[in-house]
Amino acid sequence: MDEVLVIVGSGVVADAGLLAQLAEREFGRLGVRGALVHARDPAHLRSLAGRYGTVVVLPGPEKEARELIGQPLGPPVVVWADLDRVEGAAHLNGRGIEGLSWAIRHAVHRARHPGVRRIPYGPSPEQWGELYVPEGRGAVPVVVLIHGGYWRSIWNADTVEALCAGLTRRGLAVWNLEYRRPDRHGWAATRHDIATALNTLPALPGLARDSGLARDSGLGLDLSRVAVAGHSAGAQLALRAAADGARVSLAVSLAGVLDLVQCERRWISNGAVAAALGDAADDLHASSPLLRVPLGVPQLVVQGTDDDPNLIDFGRRHVRAAMEAGDDVTYMELPGDHFAVVSPDTPIGRAAADAIARALS
Repeated sequence: MDEVLVIVGSGVVADAGLLAQLAEREFGRLGVRGALVHARDPAHLRSLAGRYGTVVVLPGPEKEARELIGQPLGPPVVVWADLDRVEGAAHLNGRGIEGLSWAIRHAVHRARHPGVRRIPYGPSPEQWGELYVPEGRGAVPVVVLIHGGYWRSIWNADTVEALCAGLTRRGLAVWNLEYRRPDRHGWAATRHDIATALNTLPALPGLARDSGLARDSGLGLDLSRVAVAGHSAGAQLALRAAADGARVSLAVSLAGVLDLVQCERRWISNGAVAAALGDAADDLHASSPLLRVPLGVPQLVVQGTDDDPNLIDFGRRHVRAAMEAGDDVTYMELPGDHFAVVSPDTPIGRAAADAIARALS
């Protein structure tokens, strides 16, 4: 990958200078060359896209431009992103101006990791996991990774891709899950998807053989060493799965939402818990990891000191309750914000990835 091109479609409502500043910041942070250009019309957009191998497109509102979303434009990597929320969209959307930064990160990650396999575990377009495998031979431990986003559909599996790469460099296989979020599908669908994905895990080595991974590399998955890990709201789903009896040897919370009762009472993230549970409000206590201790599996709880103080509170109280209930818990609290814990180029992100790798070694 030599260069990244960001194409801004006609009619995108955003300050052009600010978009350019954000793009330059991401290019520098990721160590890539890049350019941002504005397309005059859909034909110009298509023409520009064909000149680069890695492209990010903000299509804008024009019907002809939006009809191009998902169509092959020539480059091997094309990432579509809308700054506005688009109901039912499968591409990145709804993250505001910062959505451009996320889109560039996602595009660069895809270009740098072309061998990642997407494996479905159900019929829905949102029921899949991307399987990362390390170089080498032999059976390797597996991390089933669940992204967060306060259970809202504008946040996707791309938010933890950096952690996937960091864990893979440490010799672990990672299955980065996408799942149906409750804002579109209801709380029961979200719970079902996490349980189904974990139950599907034993089939992955066979799927890997079918795709040539095991045959070509001699690599397999060691299902006696499996961690379920989650970031933010994904940590709630991960530890809930462990509490429900998922066959894992480690449960990991990364900046986790571990006390749903207090999260609801404090109306955190504008009532995210009430919105997620909806008609399933009677599942509140069963879904709160803090109220499910002892979980019966070793736990690693990682929390940044520069994060939301509510999450620090949840993490500390969960650890105390779990240890008092007899669980084996390791608590790691270090400087870092909410996303630093899933960024292996930060001190807390490196420490978290190292701790997961040690626990599964």
